[in-house]
Amino acid sequence: MLDPQIRMRHLRCFLETARLGSLSAAAHAMRVSQPAASKTIRELETILGTDLFDRSARRLTLTPAGRTFQEHCGAAMMDLTRAQELVRDAPRERVRLSIGALPTAATELLPLAALAFRRDHPDIVLRVATGPNWMLLSQLREGAVDLVVGRMAEAETMQGLSFRQLYSDRVLPVVRPGHPLLAGWHPSALPDYPLMLPPPGAVIATLVRAWMHGVGLFHVRPTFENVSLAFGRRVVQESDTVWFISQGVVQAELSAGTLAALPLEDDLLGGPVGASMRSQSETRAELRAFLAALRQVAQSDAFGLARA
Repeated sequence: MLDPQIRMRHLRCFLETARLGSLSAAAHAMRVSQPAASKTIRELETILGTDLFDRSARRLTLTPAGRTFQEHCGAAMMDLTRAQELVRDAPRERVRLSIGALPTAATELLPLAALAFRRDHPDIVLRVATGPNWMLLSQLREGAVDLVVGRMAEAETMQGLSFRQLYSDRVLPVVRPGHPLLAGWHPSALPDYPLMLPPPGAVIATLVRAWMHGVGLFHVRPTFENVSLAFGRRVVQESDTVWFISQGVVQAELSAGTLAALPLEDDLLGGPVGASMRSQSETRAELRAFLAALRQVAQSDAFGLARA
């Protein structure tokens, strides 16, 4: 039986804080003061008898107990919301599928899969959300999104989630056509140019830093930190910036010749790209259908040739 001390405000405040990683941001979203939000979280932790958040860093992160509570609390809140919508809007109710999109999949795989899915399921509404990996996985646990498409996150952040791999993606150093380094280069030349690196928290950030350390670049200071195509593409095309980014983000630009990849003797470490979901959610027919559309695109000859 649910502890009678737990109120809806406890659950809402917990889920907002888990999603945003900040008490002040959660307080703003709920239109309450930060002390009130902090008190609400402390009350909930007292009721449950355990800490839900690790407060040792600037951004609050969930403890193992917090991740477990988020998974089940979020799913329960989503069920309540759907029940309310079904009762209030029964004549107009349409099935919706909420997809979280990470940069690796957002520019090619996901749009093609969405179009293929729509041809067979025209009555299902696809709602696509973008954001950093930690935020989308948080939303996935609480049920705000049904599926996150992109690179697989680190093992400790995948607790309570399952992953279906679709293909492996490389990280490439990308420059403008005609960049001086295209004529011949060595990693030691990189500090002579502006660098755009993935920000801390991006799935590929650790891979890029590890590669740089492997070639002797230990104290590199980036000019930009970014994984967004719109910003990165324009900066790289208008300057001598070298951008380390997943191939999937810039595949269309590489194919069109509007960006170019620096040749590497050894490719940067690749990583699996696929779909993360709550373990129990794959029973939904519309989710299984969308996974099939993702697999169909990822296994198509045209998709494979474009990435070769």
